[in-house]
Amino acid sequence: MFAEFGYATLAVTFFVAIYAVIAAILGVRNKSSALVESARRAMLLTFPLISLAAGTLIYLLINNHFEVAFVYEVTSRSMPTYLKITSWWGGQAGSLVFWSWLLAAFATAVTLRKWERDLEFLPWVIVVASVTLAFFLGLVVFYENPFARYWQDINGQLLTGANGQPLLNVFAPVASAAPFVPNDGQGLNPLLRHPGMVIHPPMLYLGFVSFVIPYAFAIAALVTGRTDDRWIRLTRRWTLWAWLFLSFGLVLGSRWAYDVLGWGGFWGWDPVEIAAFMPWLTGTAFLHSVMIQEKRGLLKQWNMILIILTYALVIFGTFLTRSGVLSSVHAFAQSAIGPLFFAFIGATFITSIALLIWRWPELRGETEMKSMLSREALFLLNNLLFMSVLVVCFWGVIFPLISELVTGTKVTVGPPFYQRATAPLFAALMLLMGIAPLSAWGNSTVKTLGRAMWKSALAALVLTVALFFFYTRNLIALIGFFLIALVLFVTFQEFWRATRARQRAQDENFFVSLSRLIGRNRRRYGGYIIHISMMLMAIGILGINAFQTETQGTLSVGQSLNLAGYTVTYKELANWDDTPAGVNYTRAVVNVYRNGIYLGQLHPRKDYYYDSQQNMTIPGQRSTLQDDLYVLLVDWQPISSNGATFKIYVNPLVNWLWIGSIVFLFGVIIAAWPDKDPVDEPVRVSKHARQPSAADD
Repeated sequence: MFAEFGYATLAVTFFVAIYAVIAAILGVRNKSSALVESARRAMLLTFPLISLAAGTLIYLLINNHFEVAFVYEVTSRSMPTYLKITSWWGGQAGSLVFWSWLLAAFATAVTLRKWERDLEFLPWVIVVASVTLAFFLGLVVFYENPFARYWQDINGQLLTGANGQPLLNVFAPVASAAPFVPNDGQGLNPLLRHPGMVIHPPMLYLGFVSFVIPYAFAIAALVTGRTDDRWIRLTRRWTLWAWLFLSFGLVLGSRWAYDVLGWGGFWGWDPVEIAAFMPWLTGTAFLHSVMIQEKRGLLKQWNMILIILTYALVIFGTFLTRSGVLSSVHAFAQSAIGPLFFAFIGATFITSIALLIWRWPELRGETEMKSMLSREALFLLNNLLFMSVLVVCFWGVIFPLISELVTGTKVTVGPPFYQRATAPLFAALMLLMGIAPLSAWGNSTVKTLGRAMWKSALAALVLTVALFFFYTRNLIALIGFFLIALVLFVTFQEFWRATRARQRAQDENFFVSLSRLIGRNRRRYGGYIIHISMMLMAIGILGINAFQTETQGTLSVGQSLNLAGYTVTYKELANWDDTPAGVNYTRAVVNVYRNGIYLGQLHPRKDYYYDSQQNMTIPGQRSTLQDDLYVLLVDWQPISSNGATFKIYVNPLVNWLWIGSIVFLFGVIIAAWPDKDPVDEPVRVSKHARQPSAADD
């Protein structure tokens, strides 16, 4: 009964979304406000409907309804309740329902806003959101059904199809069939039971889905001819929050990889990692370039291209994860939905580009760039660098697909390709982060920029020279540290200069002036805090990439391995079962010394999950601001033999990456915090833009 109810609810929601699209289009065509209102209410109905279906699925997961194939594949009796709930997005079918649920929630939130000033946008925002929602619901209803069940005949034999696989259906395939209930489920992949993976997928999905809203407003602006910057102001915070969620999804994914994949790193240039990284690149470029449109009336065409690309890459990233075309620890299994994703990406992208070409003349800039060193010119260069990184990533992801299509052999692209190709681009981006805050809108010169930044550049140079004598002589690392220091000193200088000016003008305490300065210029100074966080993260990235060391060896009890000043001595090994959890633990105990001084013990282990018959590697870690000692238990002999193999990494500075991610959170919250209702903000209207008229209502 529950499976039928959940499936029926999803099917009804699918048709409600289709109705919303049709009603909104007919409402515009017939100038019927009643039809548009009907479409709006249909859009509002999708969220409670999908919530019913999601609640039903969670009930089935929690209560061990293993006759439902999805429940059997991602849960087991030994799993705790919280993991059964989060397994909702641990498999393909459930993750598509989760994606749809989030999109319905966001579309509902947007639909509930006050539309009096922007009524012409409403039907087209509904159309875009509903088309996207209907696509994902269609995949669930017709291809990836989370409520499909196993069936048995009257003799208790599992029913199978022509291919020999179990026959899956929501409803009984024949009158005599009854649900087949396995004794236990396969259990969630152990790699997905890490706390990071409990939060990482929802964060990525929140980022992906949030970007649908700015895209919907952009398409609405193109369709209606509202080519001013109103749509950007309405979606400014949506974009910031989408970027925050996507950024934290990437960071949490990195932490998960660092903790459970057992290779001593956080980013392996995996194709699915890159699939999530690409919309982050275009979204970051978009956040920078929209400021130019708001301040100077420039780059309107470019901003439309960026948001269209971001939406396309969001769907493309979802396609890569779920189509089975890529081999990745993050990807789901081979699936028949790949061609459908490809068709949807093509249809939406071609439609978006056609609308953009139609409105292209009306999106011309209101002014011209007069200086190559002006802030708008440097922001544009920043955008081009982000696009260059995107091209590298996109080519690296699709090259194996192209090679397989042309030659029949899939040739993969490894981390060295990405590292060599993107390192100069990221260096140039950091240099721009140090220069752009000091440039002026409209016009800047080498002389004015030099006068503004010489102190920061000198301080960065002095710090780099000190690092040369006391830390490293690695040229690449020194260049990186110089650029990081330059950005930090320039940013701190901007805070200091503005705070001191306000302090003198208002006769305030320094910290009072600083807090009020940030409070009254949240977007600007929140952006500066984000720049600081990025540089802290860059310290960690540079440290592990430039200075990581590793060793491996098999030890008997009492023997040691030495690495980068650390001594790791094998003390003992223990093995035991946790029967209620269905896990077998093998844990080693090692003593850690540095330069002869005892620092404590680490406990690397291997966890074997009986339900899924898979291992998970848990490293022993000792973390400081200086470095991270990372010890893995690779293999072991029977306890009576006293032998075990360990792999050890020393990862200098890596913990600055995690510190920077926390600072990043504060920066985005400050930048996105409500300052002024965008309804009350003046809107710059281009002389090329069509003015809204009474006929639009």
